[in-house]
Amino acid sequence: MDLKEIQNLIKFVSNSGVAEVKLETGDVKITIRTTLEGNTPEITYVQQAPMQAALAAPVAAAPVAQAPAAPAAAPAADDNSKYVTIKSPMIGTFYRKPSPDKAPFVEVGSTIGKGDVLCVVEAMKLFNEIEAEVSGKIVKILVDDMSPVEFDQPLFLVDPS
Repeated sequence: MDLKEIQNLIKFVSNSGVAEVKLETGDVKITIRTTLEGNTPEITYVQQAPMQAALAAPVAAAPVAQAPAAPAAAPAADDNSKYVTIKSPMIGTFYRKPSPDKAPFVEVGSTIGKGDVLCVVEAMKLFNEIEAEVSGKIVKILVDDMSPVEFDQPLFLVDPS
């Protein structure tokens, strides 16, 4: 297993919401554990070859890359308390469009009705349509297209008036 594959595995586990992953291939054993609060990975490597020191370097970089994302969402919710926040009901990947060649479900300024599809969250190859809980107007889209989202993460701000 090369360094790039291990880095990709760390990123995948950090964004997936899985609590623990154990992987054994040949003489390499890797255990990745995440905490529920920040999804900061804790990685344990067991390897017979001297490559272990080289593999430890990405471990320090992974938590640093994750840390700035959480505080950015909090101020947006405070500034817009008069709006209804539509949150993700699951962990997955956020998509604004039904497919890459189609138009987005909604844009800022779009008028929506209760039950209208706003986006899709893909989890384990299942595409789940996220519907509006209220009628109103989209004020802000809080997540970039094709970004990982957490459970209860704000996705849209809606003006219900």
